[in-house]
Amino acid sequence: MDLTIDQLRQIMPASMRASSFLGPLNSAMREFGIDTAQRQGMFLANVGAESGQLSNLAENLNYSADRIRQIGNASPAGSRWRSLVPRAAELAGNPERMGNAVYCNRMGNGDEASGEGFMYRGRGLLQTTGKTNYMALMMALGIDCAVHPELLEQPEGAARAAAYYWHANDLSEYADAGDFDGVCDIINIGRKTAAVGDSMDYAKRLALYKNAKQVLP
Repeated sequence: MDLTIDQLRQIMPASMRASSFLGPLNSAMREFGIDTAQRQGMFLANVGAESGQLSNLAENLNYSADRIRQIGNASPAGSRWRSLVPRAAELAGNPERMGNAVYCNRMGNGDEASGEGFMYRGRGLLQTTGKTNYMALMMALGIDCAVHPELLEQPEGAARAAAYYWHANDLSEYADAGDFDGVCDIINIGRKTAAVGDSMDYAKRLALYKNAKQVLP
């Protein structure tokens, strides 16, 4: 079933881009079998939470030096963020340099000088990150996002990428079982965890899901 614009606006009341995303979201959900109220509700709740209700389609890498140190010092020894603490002043306020530093030599990206960390930073409604994942989307969806990453910042590319992620990770099975926490875990953490509510911004996800349950038949 397709969403109406009124339903989408009630699910994501803070969105200023609902009209732009209505058609692409409906098309993407049809394409990847997100076709029941429960599947759609869980999908839209997570899409909304991850994207600031359809407003944030590219990762913000503009960190202050204090924030870099805070995250780094709270990270496990040997982590990428921990290694950036001595470079906090250099990386602060420079999103391109920050992206290249934090994502270099990972997920198919080259070294810092390659520029691929920033090029393949998180984009889309569910923040596709890394050259390997951009390449996988290009192969699966037939959109040239590996050469033109900005395509994932457009409603059609962003919606299809999110729905493909849902499909590729078998999230309809979790939705059909009523496992909202499992859906949130896999989208945000990358795996199902034993704890309930430990995905980032779980309260926001749950609030949007409650909205969806009220308006989807």
